[in-house]
Amino acid sequence: MRRIDKADRIGVILDDLYPDPPVPLHHHDPYTLLVAVALSAQTTDKKVNEVTPALFAVADTPEKMATLEPDEIRSIIAEIGLAPTKARNLRTMAEQIIDAGGEVIADWEFLESLAGVGHKTASVVMAGAFGVPAFPVDTHIHRLAARWGLSSGRSVEQTERDLKAVFAPETWNRRHLQIIFFGREYCPARHHDLTGCPICSWAATKKRIRAEQRR
Repeated sequence: MRRIDKADRIGVILDDLYPDPPVPLHHHDPYTLLVAVALSAQTTDKKVNEVTPALFAVADTPEKMATLEPDEIRSIIAEIGLAPTKARNLRTMAEQIIDAGGEVIADWEFLESLAGVGHKTASVVMAGAFGVPAFPVDTHIHRLAARWGLSSGRSVEQTERDLKAVFAPETWNRRHLQIIFFGREYCPARHHDLTGCPICSWAATKKRIRAEQRR
C-alpha cells in the first residue's frame, strides 16, 4: 500500500475517533500556550497542567513574567523537568517579547528566536493559537509514524516532512493532535500488541510487528 493511501485510511480512522481534538495543554491566549508548550519539553502534559495554574495566577503576560526573578519562577515550576533552565528561559523570553512589542505574533522567525523555543514549540503555537497549518512532531508522533510506515523515522525533521507530504495541509492541525491522543489510548510505546491495534494491525509491516514482539 502506498504511503498516501495508507495516510488516507488512517485519517478516516482518526477523524472518526477524534473529530475535534483539543490542545491538551491548558491556556487562554497565545502567550500562555507558548509558556505551557515550552514547559512541556521532557515533561508530561498532565504535570504541566498541574503547575501552570499557579504560574499563570501571578504571571500570565510577558510583562508580569518579566517582573519575576528566575528563582521565583523556578520555585513555582519546581516539579517540572529541567525547571532551573526553563525558569531562566521564561524570564528571558518575556523580555524578548516585550522588546518586540509585547505580543506573541504568528511569525516563525520571531517564535524560533525566543529563549527555549524550538521548531516543535513554534509549530504548536502556530497551529494551536493562530490556526496556521503546521505539523508539530514530538517523540510520540515520530514513533507512530515509523510504526505505521508513513516515515523512515530517522529524525523528527524527516518525519515532519514525510507526514506533511501524505496529509493535506488543512488536516495538519488536527491530525497531529489526533495521533497524540490515539497513541495514548491505543498505541503505547511499551508492551503494545500491534496485531490488535486499530491501525498498527494493518499499517505496520510484518517485519515491524515481529521486531516489536521481540522487545
